[in-house]
Amino acid sequence: MINLLIMNGYGLFVWSAFAFTLINFFTLYIIINRQLVKENKKFELKFNHLEKIKYKEAYKQRTNQVLVSSNAAQKI
Repeated sequence: MINLLIMNGYGLFVWSAFAFTLINFFTLYIIINRQLVKENKKFELKFNHLEKIKYKEAYKQRTNQVLVSSNAAQKI
């Protein structure tokens, strides 16, 4: 078991490189995850209201009024 850790004298370099890489991957994951959450909030603020506007405009059309009312009746 100790030979696995020492690796003929190169263990210090191998394990430090492995730890450095693992720490960097974890740090990048956290940074990217925070940026994704921030961008999702921006997107929701900018585009969340569009569905309501589209729904109101579509509901004004006679064909869509019939479709919406028939879908509501089927769900009941």
